[in-house]
Amino acid sequence: MTPSGSRPFTDEEENAWAGFLAVHSLVIRELDALLGAEHGMPLVEYEVLLKLAIGGSQMRMSELADVAFLSRSGLTRIVDELESLGHVRRERDEQDGRALVATLTPLGRRRLASARRSHRAHVRELFLGHLTDDQRGALAASWRQILDGIDANTGRRPRRRLVGRRRAASLPSR
Repeated sequence: MTPSGSRPFTDEEENAWAGFLAVHSLVIRELDALLGAEHGMPLVEYEVLLKLAIGGSQMRMSELADVAFLSRSGLTRIVDELESLGHVRRERDEQDGRALVATLTPLGRRRLASARRSHRAHVRELFLGHLTDDQRGALAASWRQILDGIDANTGRRPRRRLVGRRRAASLPSR
């Protein structure tokens, strides 16, 4: 028997994977362009602000990089920009002076709130609106299953608390 990694994709596997890549690329590119045009904010900056808000407005940089699915150096560049705009403040962690903590500022919270309505509308237009309620439910369950499997296979702690429906009380609900 051939190991599963060396056999060719079935047509269904190929279509599922190619479809995921195409939809991801197109939706991300469009969202980035729309948020940039409407709010002067790249999508990656919006996502970092959102993850900070969901995480209680303050996170260690290493944890923020993990939940934002960014490299630490990539996150540092983004936080440098957000800090220069006054959206985020970086300070030494009080418990561990070697670590840095990113904190969402009141200005950052307002910028996130102003972009959030547009972001939701565009996500619905570009992605969610093309699916039925049942399809959205099945897709959400599929993403959870895939993320759980990746976490289990890699030994990573689950990221679920910052992925999905859970919202921190401090997050604007616009």
